[in-house]
Amino acid sequence: MVHLFYQGLIIRIVGAAVVSFLVVIVTGPSMIRFLIRRKLGDRPEFDNADLNRLARHKSQTPTMGGALIVIAILAAVLLFADLGNMYIRMGLMALVWLGLLGGIDDWLKLSPKLGDGSRDGLKMYQKLLFQIALAVLLGIFMYTYSSQSTVVDETGVPRNPAHRFYFPFHATGVPLSILVYIIITVVTMVGSSNAVNLTDGMDGLAPGCVMICSGVFLILAEIVGVTDWALLFRYIPVAGSAEMTILCAAMFGSCLGFLWYNAHPAEVFMGDTGSLPLGGLLGYIAVVTRMELVLVLAGGVFVMETVSVILQVGYSKLTKKSGELRGKYLFRTAPIHHHFHLGGWAESKVVTRFWILAVVFGALALATLKLR
Repeated sequence: MVHLFYQGLIIRIVGAAVVSFLVVIVTGPSMIRFLIRRKLGDRPEFDNADLNRLARHKSQTPTMGGALIVIAILAAVLLFADLGNMYIRMGLMALVWLGLLGGIDDWLKLSPKLGDGSRDGLKMYQKLLFQIALAVLLGIFMYTYSSQSTVVDETGVPRNPAHRFYFPFHATGVPLSILVYIIITVVTMVGSSNAVNLTDGMDGLAPGCVMICSGVFLILAEIVGVTDWALLFRYIPVAGSAEMTILCAAMFGSCLGFLWYNAHPAEVFMGDTGSLPLGGLLGYIAVVTRMELVLVLAGGVFVMETVSVILQVGYSKLTKKSGELRGKYLFRTAPIHHHFHLGGWAESKVVTRFWILAVVFGALALATLKLR
């Protein structure tokens, strides 16, 4: 039975990856031409004159290419996933919700017919409000209606995987109330969504790292989705989570296809239209599979980028003296990929080395399977 299930799942995983890849490859040129006609080009503006000089060649590069990724994932999931699966339906909701949020933000920033030509877009609190609202809705639904696991506790009662929190190096979970579960869901999804958004600052950087991370979670989702394999690695089985492999495969294929056009020198940028849903989906998959802490390790590059911004802003405020606009900086600029760029690394070298780090972090995340 497991063999037949595994065989059918593999076919659907491959199909989702191939279809999402082809959708981006085939529709990419027409989307790029559309964005150019609408004059939806990026205008890089950083709080650093040297960085603005390095990025001046990117001026007016078509943005909102993330719509390609959203469409490709949507098509692949609709074709190959089990649409009766609760987790798939909620994943599609997250994809569309965050895709629209990012698209509106990009449109307000880039459309020449709107605003005063600034790059403000939506206010940060507005984006956070919609991101948090989505995470709260999904958290309530998953905690209340998630399927019961086939594993029973010492009292003989089936354990709902959403009702416990699991550590990478320990097999016994910690009981969760619905409030704590919702907080964990919000922190994971909102944090991951914005972390990928911060990482999206160089040609190919964000899609390459997302591709690696989604590949890691494809493996993890398959393991916890099959009872025998989950028990073998001392994870609690999550009934229905095997369908997350289709979502991961669609993300992998769409990011691979997007790299065709986003590799240096980029023909198109994904913008918030792509980075917000990609990051949000990674966080959502981590919550479904009960591997929120593993995401911190697997998405180590995203964590580095986010922490560098927090440290930069925090240190500047701490060292700010009366009458000064800003204090001292820890890095040349943040996120940290720009720090290395200003330090003399070519953009392609920064991206390649961050990809290498993403592979290392992904390997460490998979190693936790044997360290429980």
